[in-house]
Amino acid sequence: MRRLRTRVAGALLAVLALTVTACSSDSSPEGAPAAKAAATADRVEPLADTPTPQLPVTVRSSDGRKVTVRDAGRIVPLSGSLSEIVFTLGLGDRVVARDITATFAQAEKLPVVTRNHDVSAESVLSLKPDLVLAETSTGPDEAMDQIRDAGVPVLVVDPAKGLDDVGPRIGTVARALGVPAAGKELTKRSEERISAVRKDIPKETDKPRVAFLYLRGTASVYLIGGKDSGATSLLEAAGAVDGGAESGLEKDFTTITTEALAEAAPDAILVMSKGLESVGGIDGLVKIPGVAQTPAGMERRVVSIEDGVLLNYGPRTDEVLKSLVDQLYGNAK
Repeated sequence: MRRLRTRVAGALLAVLALTVTACSSDSSPEGAPAAKAAATADRVEPLADTPTPQLPVTVRSSDGRKVTVRDAGRIVPLSGSLSEIVFTLGLGDRVVARDITATFAQAEKLPVVTRNHDVSAESVLSLKPDLVLAETSTGPDEAMDQIRDAGVPVLVVDPAKGLDDVGPRIGTVARALGVPAAGKELTKRSEERISAVRKDIPKETDKPRVAFLYLRGTASVYLIGGKDSGATSLLEAAGAVDGGAESGLEKDFTTITTEALAEAAPDAILVMSKGLESVGGIDGLVKIPGVAQTPAGMERRVVSIEDGVLLNYGPRTDEVLKSLVDQLYGNAK
């Protein structure tokens, strides 16, 4: 449970393998924004020019270790977000495995080296990697130590918590791969695209209050995001207010209650697409106690974004932000 909460707080990606059986229901009343997944969630867009790694390099890992990378011919990124960065830098042909949370099309045929979100050291080592990229929540520790003991460099990267992490995470990965110039180019591209989306946000409207709900109906998990959920930065960039954080929820996630929803008073609800499917779509969502009584529930105003990109805070954050803005404001733009 501790590991699940850590990953949920950081990126909410590690739960993608939970079985989802319910289908979403598109039954919004006329004029109300219908929930929909981000249309651009399936592929990443590599840089136009493929960089050539200049190695060896020595970089500092977020776990305090100094890591020397001598070769980058076989890379294993152990999170969807890190995989996305490597592929977008133009080095996807060097990636030999993926974590279950790497959901984009270019990575889908790669072997998965995690079991129930825990790393299989044997699976990783069988692929003879030159470099393993991990996050502070990657584990178990025994597996990571086993990979290090085999002589494989392991770079640990701090988890993404907001838009300010986009550039630093890209830069960290790019330096470790010996392509710092490509990292600067990708950072510039990403930041420019995010800025372009933000310029298109309606200025005349009141800031909508949005509650971020984490749902897994098949596992009876119903949570509302607070200050440390990871969604606040994205919502603020979209010109909205994080209703959960604003209402005083200090933790990353709290069990949904009628009282918590009433305090959050959301005008709209943000969910992951698979989470929405797992509760039976909008029809099922409004049956969760307290949801129907909120302004968002009464208007059936739901924003749904694909699980694998929502809180990555990486090269596709502009696409996530655009989807959020489009669904949140609709005809008001």
